[in-house]
Amino acid sequence: MAKIIAFNKPFGVICQFSGEGDTLANYINIPSIYAAGRLDKDSEGLVILTDDGKLQNIITNPKNNKSKIYVVQVEGEITQQAINNLRAGVELKDGLTKPASIKKIQKPEWLWDRTPPVRKRKLIPTSWVEISITEGRNRQVRRMTANVGFPTLRLIRIQIDQWKLGNIKLGSYVSL
Repeated sequence: MAKIIAFNKPFGVICQFSGEGDTLANYINIPSIYAAGRLDKDSEGLVILTDDGKLQNIITNPKNNKSKIYVVQVEGEITQQAINNLRAGVELKDGLTKPASIKKIQKPEWLWDRTPPVRKRKLIPTSWVEISITEGRNRQVRRMTANVGFPTLRLIRIQIDQWKLGNIKLGSYVSL
C-alpha cells in the first residue's frame, strides 16, 4: 500500500528534503517519500508526497492532465480581459499555456497570515482569483498572471487532482 501524505507548505520552505535553508525535512520525518511535484519557495499550500514512484509520475506527468487549483492574490484589480486571456491560454517563453479555468473571488476567510506579510501599497489595490491548470511548468501561474499585467503577490495551492488542502494546518501534514 502506497504512503500518501498531504502537507501544507509554508512560505519560504524548499520542496526537497536536503540542502540549505528551510526544507521539507524540518516538517516531515517519514523515510522514502518524495514530493509529487513542487511548489516554489515563494508559494504556499498543498504538496502531495508519496513513496510510490508510479503514483508520483501519474500526478506530475502533464500528459495525465491532473488539475491543480490555486488561490492567487494579484497586484491590481484584475480585469475581465485578463481573465479571458488566461482562460484562452497565454504565450510564455516556453510556449502557449493550455487554457486555464479562472474566476475572480473574494479574499478567502480561511486564509492564514503569511510571514513575512505581502507588501501593501496604498495606491495599488489587489484582487484574488482562483486558477485551475493541468500543466505545471516552472512558476507557471506566476508567469501567466504577470503576462496579462497582474503580477502574483501570493499563491496558495489548494487542490491537486482529488486531494484537497482542506483544514490542514500550516506546516502540518496528514496521511491519506
